[in-house]
Amino acid sequence: MFFCDQCGECCRNLDKSQIYQLLHNGDGICRYLKGNLCTIYENRPLLCRVEESYFAFFKNQMTLEEYYEKNYEACKKLKELKNKEMKKTKELED
Repeated sequence: MFFCDQCGECCRNLDKSQIYQLLHNGDGICRYLKGNLCTIYENRPLLCRVEESYFAFFKNQMTLEEYYEKNYEACKKLKELKNKEMKKTKELED
């Protein structure tokens, strides 16, 4: 099972991948995100469901463990990007 800490960063960076273009209004932020939570969680698209996406699209390319690892790596990179942006903003304010 994929463990999500509900930081919302994946939902704030949808513009980083073409496959999510219908879920945001050009700003990269999912139109269904409120705070860090999905307002349509129970009915969210297949692309937003980690386990189900694996079985629908990736099971022939990699193991489930590899897929989880790739998702965790992407999550870590998005958090690092946010931290860099926050640090840069703070430096500009000082």
